[in-house]
Amino acid sequence: MQLRRSSRSRWFVVFVALGIFVAGCGGETPGASPGGESGGGEGISVGVAYDIGGIGDQSFNDAANRGLQAAIDEGLVAEGDTESIEPNATGSNRDDNVVTLAEEGFDLVVAVGFAFSPGIDETAKEFPDVNFAVVDGFAAEADNVTNLTFREEEGSFLVGAAAAEKSESGTIGFLGGQAGTGLIEKFEAGFTAGAEEVNPDIEVLVEYIGDSTAAFNDPTKGEALSAKMYDGGADVIYHASGASGAGLFKAAVENDALAIGVDSDQSLTASAEQRQLILTSMLKRVDTTVHDAIEQTRDDNFKTGFQTFGLSEQGVDYAVNQYNDNDQLLSSSIQETLDGFKQEIIDGNIKVPAEPAG
Repeated sequence: MQLRRSSRSRWFVVFVALGIFVAGCGGETPGASPGGESGGGEGISVGVAYDIGGIGDQSFNDAANRGLQAAIDEGLVAEGDTESIEPNATGSNRDDNVVTLAEEGFDLVVAVGFAFSPGIDETAKEFPDVNFAVVDGFAAEADNVTNLTFREEEGSFLVGAAAAEKSESGTIGFLGGQAGTGLIEKFEAGFTAGAEEVNPDIEVLVEYIGDSTAAFNDPTKGEALSAKMYDGGADVIYHASGASGAGLFKAAVENDALAIGVDSDQSLTASAEQRQLILTSMLKRVDTTVHDAIEQTRDDNFKTGFQTFGLSEQGVDYAVNQYNDNDQLLSSSIQETLDGFKQEIIDGNIKVPAEPAG
């Protein structure tokens, strides 16, 4: 797999030329260029355009990358037929990265983040033979696009209930990334609803880092706002802020307080001192949806429009910290409570709001 940070190199042309040369000499091309036939995966090719924070954000982008790697491991696509591009620090070239992958002839282009949607609406029309999958997308103007969306409020309800069960102060906090899009507000709404289901009198402090996608890559501000909420009495804080969440975990250590991760089980990538304070994480199975989009492309069964994943589709859930020694973090009793809520949501007995009250 190639990984590029926003360059528009033309190695693809070189690979194609090399393939022609080797074929002309009677040999076999090791690996394959996009759209080729060797290396497994039925000859399909996959390009992934990541958003701000890129691979290594220990959250959203990493989850997408795990889906790609799982598809490679299962032989759905050959590693040599994949390419990943990361954006610049502001994400201003994210649309250029998508165009680059489309021009290079990939069968499937995965765009990791809602901010790609307007650009995909235009690019997809220009490349009708390319499948486009947009994580959290709202691109609806072309018939070769699937939007992989989630009911984040359902998973957030569960970790909100966990926070309320664990809180001793009766005050908890929510740290959001970009405000004003309606996406991160779903996390906030579910978190608050779950907490209030356990304790109707609980106080939920709320802070957002900013109003642009840069808010997902500002751990310094994430730390400052988290410290502010801890100082305000919160003893558990949940973040939905991408790479900025690293600031929450740092603040948790400094305040000897609890934190809740997002997208992935963040206890697995946290430092030793941080993981002891990560109560749980809200799992958003971006990895599963990316994997499935690749499989659908391989099987010539690509589903366009909108695909939505909640608890019933196993698209969201909560994580049990593997370092939860002797039930010190998320006790068996709390897990039983969360599992009960999970089933009630799946059965339709609990309707989780997708917008904050008021």
